[in-house]
Amino acid sequence: MLIADDQAAVREGLALLLETMSGVTVVGQAADGLEAAALAAELAPDVVLMDLNMPRADGIEATSRVLAQNPEIRVVVLTTYEDDTSIVGALRAGALGYLTKAATRADIERAVKAAAAGQAILDPAVQRQLLAAATATPAAPATSPAPAPESEAATPAADDLSPREADVLRLIAAGHSNREIAKKLFVGEATVKSHINRIFTKTGCRDRAQAVQYAFTHGYADPNA
Repeated sequence: MLIADDQAAVREGLALLLETMSGVTVVGQAADGLEAAALAAELAPDVVLMDLNMPRADGIEATSRVLAQNPEIRVVVLTTYEDDTSIVGALRAGALGYLTKAATRADIERAVKAAAAGQAILDPAVQRQLLAAATATPAAPATSPAPAPESEAATPAADDLSPREADVLRLIAAGHSNREIAKKLFVGEATVKSHINRIFTKTGCRDRAQAVQYAFTHGYADPNA
């Protein structure tokens, strides 16, 4: 586990907190984005807990650098920011989880361990923000005609997902693991994996983080899942 945050007190506090969690070992701490990328390349941690607002390189750039060097590393963002630009920027950079600093110890432990297992975890506030952004219809200027249907933010894509694949995508967006999805849909984990592979192929998503973003921006996300 690598921690990246420009505030020493926050880094050290997180290190102490994480070391109390079973199966979690902190191997390094970085004070800025460039140091985070350098230490990730050197130490190859399973997970990087990444702040966004850091000097030299912010968390979004650092996430891109880390994953360009080693795509097997999982990045979980832990930040005070929950605006659209920060959330989407982090997910597009490849972050697998996104938490705000209002997260509890249990939230952080769940996100870190889920990320290590390749599962996406989003803070509920972040999910609501993405859903609001995806479903918002921009007001047309007074002198302009009404926008064409294809301009609406949450219009479902012509991705040819089957009803069961759509169900799986909704559950991925809600942060459920493969095992949890299998239990909810009364199928085996191997079947869930097959559905996820087909979802990735049909939507062009590379991983679960991109699938979460896709779900929110194409009308599949269900905040009550």
